[in-house]
Amino acid sequence: MRAYFVYILASAKNGTLYIGVTNDVVRRTFEHKSDFVAGFTKRFGVHRLVYFEQYDDIGFAITREKRMKKWNRAWKPRLIEETNPGWQGLYESWVVLRISPGPPPSRG
Repeated sequence: MRAYFVYILASAKNGTLYIGVTNDVVRRTFEHKSDFVAGFTKRFGVHRLVYFEQYDDIGFAITREKRMKKWNRAWKPRLIEETNPGWQGLYESWVVLRISPGPPPSRG
């Protein structure tokens, strides 16, 4: 079964945020970090993966992404801090340290 991810990137703790959806969060984060495509994340230096949710259904993932993008700004940092209070870079945990991610938080 294929997995889909809703993810949040940050420029810094409480900095500029970007919310996206992908079927490969490690690859997609690398693309953002490498500034492969000109756009929001390149322009504002939004490169740190700080949050993600995993779904089995792309429709659910896209719906969740759209809802999160409409949220009040204050809600997004609170969501991140529920599972990542230090706003640590999760990409580095997976790729640089070769640590497998734990189970994602369950969200609806």
